[in-house]
Amino acid sequence: MYYNNPYNSGYSYYPYPVYPYYPIENHNYSNVSNGERQQVIQGQATWTSGGPVTKCGLPWSTNQFMSVAVGENTTSQCGDSLKVRNPVNGREIIVTVVDQVRGYPQNRINLHRRSFEALGANLNQGVINVEITPSPELEGEKWGKYLLEIVQVGHPGFDVTDYNSVGKTEISPTRTKETFDFILHQQKEELKIRGSVVYNPQTDRVISFDFTEI
Repeated sequence: MYYNNPYNSGYSYYPYPVYPYYPIENHNYSNVSNGERQQVIQGQATWTSGGPVTKCGLPWSTNQFMSVAVGENTTSQCGDSLKVRNPVNGREIIVTVVDQVRGYPQNRINLHRRSFEALGANLNQGVINVEITPSPELEGEKWGKYLLEIVQVGHPGFDVTDYNSVGKTEISPTRTKETFDFILHQQKEELKIRGSVVYNPQTDRVISFDFTEI
């Protein structure tokens, strides 16, 4: 039987569900190059309904509830993005780290229930096997992260399942343009959105941005 076990740490409130933990010893850290994604980690995901306070100071509603908590000692930091894949059905989502869980290892995450369900999982399962991909390509490009958040807000009900950096162009010494493609899914519907931002590289101020469905 699965249940919530809320406790008050004195600083934050953690309404995480308590589930049996099945250690996964074999991590698949596949080396990548030439701009491909970082290692894929074979792990497990639980779910939570979230709470009013997080260690990151970010609400669980961040990124349209496509949010996640990770272990305190993992490499993922508050605000980072992770790609999570359900190997059973192939469904993928991109989630934002909003909280940390004491004692969780690198290969275990706690998804908001909406994210858990977006992977096609039933809440009664409690825990599922997942493939976790840190997203250094997007994190390294802060404007890609900026566009990702706008795409999520502008397409409620859709999950961003993939992204790709299209290019970076120096228009002038004070104008640089960066472009990303985003893949969104809602049930059987798929959208491909191209987002671009023009900014001043000297001040990091946004000059303009636009989105086009392609």
